[in-house]
Amino acid sequence: MFLDTNKAQLRSLDINDSAEFYAWSCDREVTQFSLSAYAYPQSKADISTWLSGINANKTCVTFGICSVKTDKLIGYAGIASISSLNRSGEYFILIGNKAYWGDGIGTEVTKVITDYGFNTLGLHRIELTAYANNPAAIRAYENAGYMHEGLKKEAGFRNGVFIDKIMMAILAPDWQGI
Repeated sequence: MFLDTNKAQLRSLDINDSAEFYAWSCDREVTQFSLSAYAYPQSKADISTWLSGINANKTCVTFGICSVKTDKLIGYAGIASISSLNRSGEYFILIGNKAYWGDGIGTEVTKVITDYGFNTLGLHRIELTAYANNPAAIRAYENAGYMHEGLKKEAGFRNGVFIDKIMMAILAPDWQGI
């Protein structure tokens, strides 16, 4: 499956993407705002095992983000914790290749995957959390239509410090489409 933005193309992930994921996992600047799984060293075998089963997870859709200029994998994004009962899920994104930080790919990808969540998966609500000290991510989510819902005090621990997380969400009736 392919979804396109002006700057990126989204595709399925597979075991052949292991090298890129391993490189990202070794760069603490890349993973500083990611899930806690990245806080601990991962082997190439661990990453390959994870990638080999990623498309079988029925409560998560995950896309590789490729640059339209180079066709190179630069990150991944998707919706996790999908609840068919509640028609909701949790958005996530990681731009692993730092050369693509700050050029709007995060906002574009967020919009496309949000649209996919509402119009293909039939979700009603998509939520996320962002570290309060990650203004670029918060701005990208705001630009994609996500609204602030609250603050989780000291919900993350990075570099020896507890950090607040911003709770954000968007509802299908509020979605303007792409």
